[in-house]
Amino acid sequence: MALDSTLRFSSRVDDYVKYRPGYPSEAIDLLRDRCDLLPQAKVADLGSGTGILTALLLDAGAEVFAVEPNSGMRAAAQRLLGARRGFVSVAGTAEATTLDAHSVRLVVSGQAFHWFDPGRARSEALRILRQGGWAALIWNEAPEEPTPFLADYDELLRRHAPEYETVRSLRAREEGIREFFGAAPGRAVFANRQIFDFEGLKGRLMSSSYAPEPGNPQHEPMMAGLRQLFERHQRNGEVLFPYRTLVFFGQP
Repeated sequence: MALDSTLRFSSRVDDYVKYRPGYPSEAIDLLRDRCDLLPQAKVADLGSGTGILTALLLDAGAEVFAVEPNSGMRAAAQRLLGARRGFVSVAGTAEATTLDAHSVRLVVSGQAFHWFDPGRARSEALRILRQGGWAALIWNEAPEEPTPFLADYDELLRRHAPEYETVRSLRAREEGIREFFGAAPGRAVFANRQIFDFEGLKGRLMSSSYAPEPGNPQHEPMMAGLRQLFERHQRNGEVLFPYRTLVFFGQP
């Protein structure tokens, strides 16, 4: 499958909704304290997906323009958040949001910036931001020191998911982040985690765009390996899936 974020998640929407991690409250507090995330603030959530970050921004009282090119993910967000006050679903991209010029106070992206063209996304952010507006890019990433479980999980993906290394190499790349902000942004790191039974761990894996799907010759061997991995690391029928949440923020 081509590395096209507008298409590659279409078959993974249900697993994405159920099993992708959220973001820690400290990350939202940082947006509130440092990036003008105020009640009634107009915020553009670029690559908003199924609305994981959008929901937290709505909880903070913002009016959120959820900009998402993938129709299946956008429909999921509309189903989950459509009744929420302040939610506006937008069919657009980070490079062409369709939003009015100088219409938002804050631009954010959760787990999506690595799919953007940094220069074009910067130009669009500057167009839609008000004077003095802010931007923040957020990722859930593996801890710098992987746990034994994560080391085995990483090896499983290297063995069975040919696209894993390519997609992994795109994440949180310093040169793209600097290009977007126009300078080195602020940076903060917070702890995050999920706890899974086997079905949850399977769903978390299959929410990833690089995981071979049923019908791919690598799918069944990968599932067998995942079961072995789970049995090796589970405690009381659960495994801990840790993250570090990275937040890059500043005024582009």
